[in-house]
Amino acid sequence: MPNFEGFDMRIGFLVYPNCSLMGLAVTSVFEVANLMRAENAYQMVFLSEKGGPIKSSPGLVLDTKPIGGTALDTLIVDGANEPVPASPDVIKYLKSAERRFRRVASTCTGAFVLGDAGLLDNKRATTHWIFSRMLQERCPAARIEEDRIFINDGKIWTSAGMSAGIDLALALVEADFGAETARSVARKLVLYHRRSGGQSQFSELLELAPQSDRIQTALDYAKKNLHRPLTVIHLAEAAHLSPRQFSRAFRDETGQSPAKAVEALRVEAARVLMEQTRHPIDVIARQTGFADRGRMRRAFLRALGQPPQAIRRCARLETEDFRGQTGKKARSPRATPVRKSRRTARDMVPTS
Repeated sequence: MPNFEGFDMRIGFLVYPNCSLMGLAVTSVFEVANLMRAENAYQMVFLSEKGGPIKSSPGLVLDTKPIGGTALDTLIVDGANEPVPASPDVIKYLKSAERRFRRVASTCTGAFVLGDAGLLDNKRATTHWIFSRMLQERCPAARIEEDRIFINDGKIWTSAGMSAGIDLALALVEADFGAETARSVARKLVLYHRRSGGQSQFSELLELAPQSDRIQTALDYAKKNLHRPLTVIHLAEAAHLSPRQFSRAFRDETGQSPAKAVEALRVEAARVLMEQTRHPIDVIARQTGFADRGRMRRAFLRALGQPPQAIRRCARLETEDFRGQTGKKARSPRATPVRKSRRTARDMVPTS
């Protein structure tokens, strides 16, 4: 095992033609960390298979060094708008990465490159939710977790979409220099130190997009009536189908059962209320159709991996962080949190 103590934390960004420029926004995190610490703790270099100019997807040309000739602490594989197969030479380079580097990471579809090299075998990993099932099929020995912003398993770090790479980079800074430095970097960049929830908060409603007007009508009915019982019979009536026809059509068009889809819609509505209001948990549970806080808690854990109280606590802490940064007096914990920005369908391919 190499000894990294005292070794310059040189970070290599592996890029290739049409790589994502947004995925390289993670460089700002390390740049600001250097400013916060008043030292060049992180040194950054762009790498490619053969070195030389590499044109990114928006057209900006990156000056790169060839792989294999630069000593690194951390290697980060950039993503692209679509998964890109790795070349034999890149795969050979990556196969020795766990032995040669302290950490190996990827943003968005860069996880496919790690997977091609076998680095995700017997590992937990994530990628953009659009491609997560494809990655699981391509890497059956890996455990792909669709609803995570980023995952660290041993030396391997993977992020969801492009902007989730920033969350991953903040976590790397925190691992190196502690939570206070990472929080300072987040404040400087006007970012959340830790995002609550997972990718489901961005993907759930989009992923349910049905093909037929009847199923869409049923979903619209469900969204407007979350506080009411929403059995298959109720939804089938809204769609003007028999329960059997509705269940079959719903699963065919959305890939989910009606019950699972309704729970996802209720979790989404309850999450927004937990973040944006001071309503008691029992009240929110009734408003969103969970009947009681226990059922809502179990649904949150299934969908978001966190209980409702953690979602609210995180939203309040981030609100206080932002108010502290802008010089405004932080309100008491009972204050209504500032509404977090929500993404639209245009933002989802594939950047989160």
